[in-house]
Amino acid sequence: MFKKLAISAVAALGLATGAFAAGGAGHVENFEYSFEGPFGKYDQNQLQRGLQVYTEVCSACHGLKFVPIRTLSDEGGPHMDEDQIRAYAAQFDIFDPELDDDRPRGPADFFPESGLENAPDLSMMAKARAGFHGPYGLGINQFFKGMGGPEYIASLLTGYTGEEKEQAGVTFYENTAFPGGWISMAPPLYGEDVEYADGHANDLHHIAEDVSAFLMWTAEPKMMARKQAGFVGVLFLTILSVLLYLTNKRLWAPHKRKH
Repeated sequence: MFKKLAISAVAALGLATGAFAAGGAGHVENFEYSFEGPFGKYDQNQLQRGLQVYTEVCSACHGLKFVPIRTLSDEGGPHMDEDQIRAYAAQFDIFDPELDDDRPRGPADFFPESGLENAPDLSMMAKARAGFHGPYGLGINQFFKGMGGPEYIASLLTGYTGEEKEQAGVTFYENTAFPGGWISMAPPLYGEDVEYADGHANDLHHIAEDVSAFLMWTAEPKMMARKQAGFVGVLFLTILSVLLYLTNKRLWAPHKRKH
């Protein structure tokens, strides 16, 4: 009975694997990020570059409605000063019911919402896509290689092949990272879309990596704090385990000698 169940399970897994492969599960590249691993942390300069890419390119359609603008000053994030944040926030207007009119946003306000109905908000994109990676979406690469939402976003931005097709009056673009292979969003980046003040490389690969790192921060701004808390917790449990083991040995040692 057990043998039959095992054979059935293996067969089902094989069929599922084949179905994912045949269904065109997107190919996700493994990008290297500074925040990967138990001791990784965000690169402040990369986050600032990613914010620039988002502002100059992505914000035309996509929003970050769950991200307070004031968090751009957080340590471990872009870490911009107050004057920079006020100047940045003032670029975006917001309707104020008390004034019954629009006013410039301030640090206490949130980023604008998406400008188009069919453009998803990017606040949680990196976190939402984290579970879709690894071989055929099983998440194995995320566990062993640190592949997650940022890799998906960067792979999507660099995965356009240049091929197009029209279906039901809608233009689709071939993309090697998007499940099914075709996406309705036109390529948002081509390389050299922005000019970095720090002179960093601005080819397609680097721009995609920068903005995906920034979107990871918008989804997980407290990642570094959680890692530190986890490390302290593991260290405490390790010490406690050693103490319990030594205590147990000391308590039972006299009784074991009687035998």
